Amino acid sequence: MVGSSHEALHRIFQKDPTLLTKALQKVLHVPFPEPREIAALNVDLTEIEPVERRVDTLLRAETDEGTYLLVVESQGKVDERKRGSWPYYLSYLYEKYRCEPVLIVTTQSSTTAKWASRPIRFGFRGWHSMTVRPLVLGPDNVPLITNGRQAEKDVPLAVLSAMTHGRGPQAPAILESLAAALRTIDPDSAAVFVQFVDSCLADPQAKLMWRDLMTAIQYFWRHPLAEQVREEGREQGREEGLEQGRAETRAQMVLRILEWRELPVSDDVRRRVESCTDPKQLETWAKRALHVKNPSELFAPSSE
Repeated sequence: MVGSSHEALHRIFQKDPTLLTKALQKVLHVPFPEPREIAALNVDLTEIEPVERRVDTLLRAETDEGTYLLVVESQGKVDERKRGSWPYYLSYLYEKYRCEPVLIVTTQSSTTAKWASRPIRFGFRGWHSMTVRPLVLGPDNVPLITNGRQAEKDVPLAVLSAMTHGRGPQAPAILESLAAALRTIDPDSAAVFVQFVDSCLADPQAKLMWRDLMTAIQYFWRHPLAEQVREEGREQGREEGLEQGRAETRAQMVLRILEWRELPVSDDVRRRVESCTDPKQLETWAKRALHVKNPSELFAPSSE
């Protein structure tokens, strides 16, 4: 189980290694050669001396142009110690594997992304003995995927979008689009992606919204993250209690989306939403809540 955003931001590339090369090509526009094969390697860089060093994720990519080591580092904040450790990782890995190492940094912070993208240079002015240039994936260059069809075309990239942009006014549309796209892939992969996103959502409102969405499509219920919710459901009583709980959760999701968008929710709107027990109706209202200008528009007759 992924326990933190730090883990999720690099382990997603272990789940889908091709996402990393696609991100380099499509997000950073780096002409990285198309891999024939990608394999995960041991991340332990500890030497005989009692100094432990580990990279976050290490992948070996076999391409027509040669073999590359993809070194993925998840970075939560500025840390000047990386000025020494990142060059060490690259030189050590080249010495060990005799393959060209490529450093990729992932982050949810624009400030950290700007810091990490600065070249690390050793030497004196006009003559650098070594230069390390990290490739950085973060909120400033990972695309905002807020359209369901776009998310379906590349679900792993949509997951990365949610992991790096899952906050602010765009969050409801991002999460809703991803939730819809998860229905189109196999449940086991979807459950893993659900966990990655859940671990990266630092905003409490965004996390609540994501769990509401996952409850609605039932991926969340088959995942360890839902254990507490399942226990509450058992106390309410088997299927009847679960159905009631799901309806209540969907109703709260509708209200949370409206509140997230800072729309005034009247007592009448709140009562009508909370009293509804039809899951399909509540799901329709939740989708409308992402776009309406006035909460009363939730109840407009369907044009379908």
